[in-house]
Amino acid sequence: MNGTPTLVVIGAGPRGTGLIERIAANVPDMYEGCPLDIHVVDPYPPGGGRIWRHDQSPLLWMNSMAQDVTMFTDDTVQQEGPVRPGPALHAWAADIRDGRLALPDGTGVEAGLLAEIKALDGSDFPSRRLQSVYLRWVYEQAVAALPKGITVHWHRRTAVRVAGPREGRQSVWLEGDDRPLLADLVVLAVGHLDAEPEPEHVELAGFAARHGLVHLPPDFTADTDLTRLPAGEPVIVRGFGLAFVDLMVLLTEGRGGRYENGEYVPSGREPVLHIGSRRGVPYHSKIGYAWQGERPPLPRFLGPDLTEALLKTDEPVDFRRDVWPHVDKELGHAHYHRLFTAHPERTTAGWPDFEARYTAADPAGPELRALVAAAVPDPADRLDLEALDHPLEGVRYPSYDALQQGLRDYITADVERRHDPDHSPDLAVFLGLLSAYGQLIRLGDIGGWWHGFFSHLASGPPGPRLHQLLALSRAGVVRFLGAGTIVEADERHGVFRAGSATVPGQRIEARALVEARLPDPSLERTRSPLLRRLYEDGVAATGTGLLRVDADDGRILGRDGRPHPRRFALGPFTTARAGGAFTRPRTGGPAFRQNDATARTALAFLRNLARSGVPRCA
Repeated sequence: MNGTPTLVVIGAGPRGTGLIERIAANVPDMYEGCPLDIHVVDPYPPGGGRIWRHDQSPLLWMNSMAQDVTMFTDDTVQQEGPVRPGPALHAWAADIRDGRLALPDGTGVEAGLLAEIKALDGSDFPSRRLQSVYLRWVYEQAVAALPKGITVHWHRRTAVRVAGPREGRQSVWLEGDDRPLLADLVVLAVGHLDAEPEPEHVELAGFAARHGLVHLPPDFTADTDLTRLPAGEPVIVRGFGLAFVDLMVLLTEGRGGRYENGEYVPSGREPVLHIGSRRGVPYHSKIGYAWQGERPPLPRFLGPDLTEALLKTDEPVDFRRDVWPHVDKELGHAHYHRLFTAHPERTTAGWPDFEARYTAADPAGPELRALVAAAVPDPADRLDLEALDHPLEGVRYPSYDALQQGLRDYITADVERRHDPDHSPDLAVFLGLLSAYGQLIRLGDIGGWWHGFFSHLASGPPGPRLHQLLALSRAGVVRFLGAGTIVEADERHGVFRAGSATVPGQRIEARALVEARLPDPSLERTRSPLLRRLYEDGVAATGTGLLRVDADDGRILGRDGRPHPRRFALGPFTTARAGGAFTRPRTGGPAFRQNDATARTALAFLRNLARSGVPRCA
């Protein structure tokens, strides 16, 4: 080998930053004394990358409390590398406030953001701009921890192609550069992907162009041109997840509206948002209290032995048949463990007897339902995953006006319950969901339903955002459409029409339609020239378009099933995507485990190269 070993990391957001942190943690044991050049490629500043960049509206929040966000491993993470403790977001802010830590260089923290850092409490939902400062600090700390001889170079460019033989150096081409970076290893950590429109959206865009309407396809809300939505006009919004929350904020407070004493005071520049989706309701509120007492034993019915057994079967894994019964039983066990141990006065049996009978019961059989009904008298204390997933199933209203109060009552009840520790089994289910997601990563792409179900129960908006939604509904700025929302393009009248199963036979019309969701991560439709060319060159993709990677170390798989020895990928566009953008402290952190495994595999490979060309590495 001639020259210094070289690693190129494409993507400088949280996953790229997390990988650098794990490299720094593992170098003393695996790479001490050896030189290495690390090239980080991203058009956005390292740490936050595109999604968590500083340059976005201060009105946009994180979806997690500050105490629930960390970039550092702990002893709950199942990894081979060492734990390097570091502060969670709220502790970091306290250290900044008290002068124990300094802000990262060159972030240009303005007075308003500095005031937010100094006032931040663990139960606050920070702005995304504040998170960008934390991420930049983490990146700088990781780079500073690298020993002499390992250098990091940031290229403010977009990577457009990776080429090279399996057994040789890779060429990484950057937009606007005539010569490529030469790399011994390449790690793709590009985060969420832009995508070409789906066929339905192509048709809707054409319809909108013919009639002078507005159609906004799936996109990152912070990057969408919302000036096209006129004040006072009805807008149909399809999608009730977190992208809608951002849309709601930017079209209300972002246009000068404000909240006073729990009510919304319009600016007069807002459109009227008619919001619907398949479920017809927002994601369940974030839980607003901390865990106290004994944690549920996790994993219990969905652990590594089960996932390994499923991976060894000759037939393809069917999620509903092979996996869901175990998820159902795992979540139920977590729920009832908490109910029986923390609220025994609301049960009629002892936990050991109930657990033994629960363990033996078929999760889909009548004996389990009978067991729960006898031991848990109040239906509100029983876990009904179907009702949680589809709360409007079979519900009908005579008019959209009648639906509005019904949805406000539902949202109010949800927020109250999710902030009431008397319903702490809900938090146990949340912990069960995190455990299940971590186990199911090994199975790869198990379809979009599971991710949607997980997000609906575990990744909902902060309670204060739902209080804002209620105020907007009372002010008439937001109107609910209901479940099973359908959208039609009326060529005769040149308008969009929307209706739902919840209000049969009625429609509303509008001259604007917004698809409030992120683009699906699909290699077939991605706008990333880098991933598109890799797909054309033969990397493997699942039926839903995710990039196939080795579950153990993140190496990219070819269509022949072989892992590429010099290419890795981490993030939501892969079959090893984690359950959320960030990890709660002391929850195991599957993303941390993946970062560590990739870092260790990469360092072992690079050390072997270095030994052949650098005498002091031998």
